[in-house]
Amino acid sequence: MYRSHTCGELRSEHIGNEVKLAGWIQRSRVMSGQIFADLRDRYGITQLSFVEKKDAELFVRAKKLGREFVVQINGQVIERQSKNPNMPTGDIEVEVQSLTLLNASKTPPFTIENDTDGGEELRMTYRYLDLRRNPLQDAMKLRHKVAMAVRNYLAERDFLEIETPYLIKSTPEGARDFVVPSRMQPGHFYALPQSPQTFKQLLMVSGYDKYFQIVRCFRDEDLRADRQPEFTQIDCEMAFVEQEDILNTFEGLTRHLLNTVVDANISEAFPRISYADAMNKYGIDKPDIRFGMTLTEITTLVQNKGFQVFDQAEYVGGICVEGGAAMSRKEIDKLTDFVKRPQIGVKGLVWMKCDADNKSSVDKFFSAEQRMEWKTAMNAQDGDLILLIADTGDRARKALGELRLHLGNERGLRNPKEFAPLWVIDFPLLEKDEESNRWYAMHHPFTSPKPEDIPLLDSDPGKVRANAYDLVLNGNEIGGGSIRIFDRTLQSKMFDLLGFSKEEAESQFGFLMQAFEYGAPPHGGIALGFDRLVAILGGQENIRNFIAFPKNNAGRDLMIEAPAVLGDEQLRELQLTISS
Repeated sequence: MYRSHTCGELRSEHIGNEVKLAGWIQRSRVMSGQIFADLRDRYGITQLSFVEKKDAELFVRAKKLGREFVVQINGQVIERQSKNPNMPTGDIEVEVQSLTLLNASKTPPFTIENDTDGGEELRMTYRYLDLRRNPLQDAMKLRHKVAMAVRNYLAERDFLEIETPYLIKSTPEGARDFVVPSRMQPGHFYALPQSPQTFKQLLMVSGYDKYFQIVRCFRDEDLRADRQPEFTQIDCEMAFVEQEDILNTFEGLTRHLLNTVVDANISEAFPRISYADAMNKYGIDKPDIRFGMTLTEITTLVQNKGFQVFDQAEYVGGICVEGGAAMSRKEIDKLTDFVKRPQIGVKGLVWMKCDADNKSSVDKFFSAEQRMEWKTAMNAQDGDLILLIADTGDRARKALGELRLHLGNERGLRNPKEFAPLWVIDFPLLEKDEESNRWYAMHHPFTSPKPEDIPLLDSDPGKVRANAYDLVLNGNEIGGGSIRIFDRTLQSKMFDLLGFSKEEAESQFGFLMQAFEYGAPPHGGIALGFDRLVAILGGQENIRNFIAFPKNNAGRDLMIEAPAVLGDEQLRELQLTISS
């Protein structure tokens, strides 16, 4: 038996007990005649002591212990002379009587401490070492806790966890597929699923009215801190339901996670906001409602006053920064630089400090009385700062939304320990690409239109609202779903609008269309981004810290050096050639 207790288990009541411990040496300190070493496992740290006068040979061996050596010890629990109130085991130590070196270690490339000296690329290369650190171990524990809470909650409500295939057929779902060549069918390829969308709909046709799966999904898309090429979803579908049933069920799940995992104490119903209102008030379809600073349009108020930037704009609007009048001109110039970045793409900011003079950057175009009207329209108070952007409606709102979030971060308004969920509903069903003059599904081709909007599919598709919904938490979309089309005629009309020929629709989705002819029930569902949800519950937005073996921003696994080239023999077997 390697251990009788873990390294986080021993307390004062164990004093006098003989124990066995095993783990890694975190650090050691050699004193005159005594050595103290911290022994670590995933449960905690226990201080070991070696006393030279009690066992000189053991003392010599202990001096050779280095960081990350794996050892097993036998010893007696004694009271610690210099207690450490910051450690759960800080009242005791183990006086070692025997020591077994299980495995030595090279000097680690970075210190395995809470605050390490290793950069992210280095730590990802040695991920198995990084995973020994407490912050990542805590992240893995949180991930496990959330997964178990999800499974238990849904199982108690008669959901069945059913696995769906990973090797499927490539279908157009918005992002590029990862494809897998078939050796047995030369020239043919599987695709890895971007989501189990069609399979979960087929399960509804099959009579499994409550399905869920904590499932891996794959998308070949550009990466960032909250995106990975392989990620995990809480994927769910229900039959014989309407939108309200889905919202109530998964609002209940989210509230359960918030209250049981992070003690958020949320009891009220989640707010709901339409897509149109979200864009008008927040400039973004996933608003962070932990703070105000909402957008206000003042186009008619400021136009025809001789200031061409405003006069020629489709939209003029702004945000009011509470207490922002104290900001220096240099700080305001930095905000101007922020909105002029290519990702945002507007030409600048107009500002006004709400003080005795209401001084602004465009004083020569607007009188004191007119600037006072801005203040009233923006509901600004003395000491506030008004920031205005003029452009097309979509571009200006997006820029103001980004600026709002930036200021929220800068001014400490986005407290990671505060949780503010909401639903965004009434999305447009379709969005048009002006260059190609084609309609695209805003969610996916199987999303049902609002029943009352179906007649508009023929006359004005852009006004059709989707029976769709997104779940937002702290300014992050953590889930999205819809009531599905389950009627073949309506699904065919949707494919027509999206530019699929009958042959293309049959080739891509014929199996689903055929299934709809055998008694498909009304159904709908949702998929929650598991990695992102866990990260937010952990007070972060970088999902890589909550995935055991993530990829970097280039989609590479630095530890195993993937992706990698294939040898000539494998390529020949797959009948593939690589062109230069």
